[in-house]
Amino acid sequence: MSALLKLALLSDWISEQLGKIASWAVLFAAMICAANAFVRYGFDWSSNAFIEIQWYLFAYIVMIGAPIVLKLNEHVRVDLIYAKLEGNGRVYVDLFGLVFFLLPVIGLLTYLSYPYFMKALFSGEMSQNAGGLIRWPAILALPLGFGMMWIQGCAEIIKRVAYLQGKYEMDTHYEKPLQ
Repeated sequence: MSALLKLALLSDWISEQLGKIASWAVLFAAMICAANAFVRYGFDWSSNAFIEIQWYLFAYIVMIGAPIVLKLNEHVRVDLIYAKLEGNGRVYVDLFGLVFFLLPVIGLLTYLSYPYFMKALFSGEMSQNAGGLIRWPAILALPLGFGMMWIQGCAEIIKRVAYLQGKYEMDTHYEKPLQ
């Protein structure tokens, strides 16, 4: 179990690094948006590339930011029952959701998105918009994000099993989101 736990902690570290990249991508997207508005209204000039790079950055923000959200246990959940559970109940619900919902769905999405990325990469697919960008960098966000989400899901399973065995300390406190 200790070797698996080390792999889980490595996955946590990678997710944290991707989360930092995603947070920087938010800043870059905002700066590009502001620059685009300034150039458009100040100099009456623009390019579709400015808009598309914002979309690309948004794709990366969502896709590579998702694993850190899972690691921090801040993902979307239906908390009708979850918030009322105490003790190990939440851990068992998490395990059930990870094993029967997250891993199969994310695994399928990873499997389906990889050929789509490869096709775009080798065909040199371009945006249909005038002045648009090549598409494969944006499409890469799909298999990369889904793949990392699957790996982080496995890490979360490992950590929860280790927690149940008393080999890993984990905060099982769940704070209901503000409404």
